[in-house]
Amino acid sequence: MSDQQTLQQTLTSLDGRGYASYKQLHGRYDLGRFTLHVDKVQVDPYAPPSLIRISVSREDAALPPELLDDRLGRIAASDFLTRAFAEAAGSGAGSSGHSGAEGIGIGRPGQQVLERTSVVITDEAITARLTVALPAAGRKALGRKAARLLTETLPRLAEDSLLHASLDAEALRAHVTLLRDQEDLRAQLSAAKLVSFAVDGSVLPRRAGDSDLPLGADAVEFTSPETLRRSFTLPSGREVTGMGVPEGVTVIVGGGYHGKSTLLRAIERGVYPHIAGDGREWVITGPTAVSIRAEDGRSAVGVDISPFISGLPSGADTRSFSSTNASGSTSQATNLVEAVEAGARALLIDEDTSATNFMIRDDRMRQLIPADREPITPFVDRVRPLFTKRGVSTVLVAGGSGAFFEVADQVIALQDYQLREVTAQAHRIAADHQATTSRPAASGSAVFTANPARVPRRASLHPAKKTKPARSRGHRMIQYGREDIDLTAVAQLVDPAQTEALAKALDRLAEQSDGERDIPALVAALVERLDAEGLDALSSRPGHPGHLARPRTHEIHAAINRYRGLSLH
Repeated sequence: MSDQQTLQQTLTSLDGRGYASYKQLHGRYDLGRFTLHVDKVQVDPYAPPSLIRISVSREDAALPPELLDDRLGRIAASDFLTRAFAEAAGSGAGSSGHSGAEGIGIGRPGQQVLERTSVVITDEAITARLTVALPAAGRKALGRKAARLLTETLPRLAEDSLLHASLDAEALRAHVTLLRDQEDLRAQLSAAKLVSFAVDGSVLPRRAGDSDLPLGADAVEFTSPETLRRSFTLPSGREVTGMGVPEGVTVIVGGGYHGKSTLLRAIERGVYPHIAGDGREWVITGPTAVSIRAEDGRSAVGVDISPFISGLPSGADTRSFSSTNASGSTSQATNLVEAVEAGARALLIDEDTSATNFMIRDDRMRQLIPADREPITPFVDRVRPLFTKRGVSTVLVAGGSGAFFEVADQVIALQDYQLREVTAQAHRIAADHQATTSRPAASGSAVFTANPARVPRRASLHPAKKTKPARSRGHRMIQYGREDIDLTAVAQLVDPAQTEALAKALDRLAEQSDGERDIPALVAALVERLDAEGLDALSSRPGHPGHLARPRTHEIHAAINRYRGLSLH
């Protein structure tokens, strides 16, 4: 191991030389209290930044051990330290007031608390994994500036962000306590037979359609209807009271712009814990709830959508449906079936993002086009057996049709962001309507049988023209060989670092693929490995894997299912 003086001398000697001379930095350096690891040096000023780690012993960091003695505590503490480092680096100054952090990055977490690779806490050390853009003038190395960056600025940032003495100790403890309480509440939902739970006083509206930040002072706070109010006691001793969304079929209704989609979006994002002050930190949803929508143009391979679509005029077998350009209805059916295959126990659906002919067919259309001439069995006819036969609940926003009233277990109405439970009224309306129509009863006793196994051909995950690792391109795209995997419709993918993790997950799935295991088995094996080894298991390179955040099992399924090169045995 080299020391700080050696690093300074080396960098000073590189000043004015070609940028490639920075490659000499690869190695490990003793910076006194901290240890610096240079894992990968960028090849030129315009390449992705260098990968560098800085670590401190647990003893020197002096974080309270009771905050780190379980997995949730370590995730929360890592998230807190990541945010502290990002804030210090982003401001260009630590608590000491010195500037010069330009070029140092650790990722910038959003409103969710996710398992990340940015700060890793082990029994021995706390390590921050960074990207560092080594300074240049054209293609010349600015060695003296790099020396100040790595031997002065970086240790100062680490001191401000990784040592307990420099942190807001009360805020750190509250951050850990909040995550432990949130996840305990999430675990209680199943026993309480709830899909989701929203605490009174939550702030659901966001600042703008493209913002994840809370609306602020103008927001109407959430209040539960009395009939759906539940209370839970948490490990910290805190008691929370709010609305429980029961298992079964829940329909959310109301006029336009009164908060229906806002409520559904909060439930959708509630699969992740949120930071204090987000407004949705106490909107907690079961971990296997999946948002479903139409996705015109997506590819599909070997999916059994026959419960919803059969007897196509083309003669295509919908028990093993494949398409390179699925329609609105076939794409939504595909998304639904794939979500259930991935283990979804609740579906979250907004009519605004759904294919109308997939969702409903009104009585007049049924009279004009008899059932034996219509290949689509609408979702309204399948939503109850989906729950009674498969145990999959549905939470549905319906603003333009009352077709789901008669199959709903509970109906919630919103007006000016205020909620009322109107189930009895909705059922009376449905009964009156049914008495005046001749709509046949839907049959669903045997439509949801076990899906056929979908076993990927090993060769399809190893295309000949794929010579580089898969990589993310922004928040919603993965490049896999020469194919782009479009994840725009995967609504619960919330962080670009999750997308990068998905890219690496696809490469690991390709390594595991043996032509015998189906997609759920391959994904389950990978998830088991992540549980045991952490996110570093996704990287083929030891040390610094890049900035990754853990995606759910459902998003891993979503990525492989949208790969256009996928083929099955």
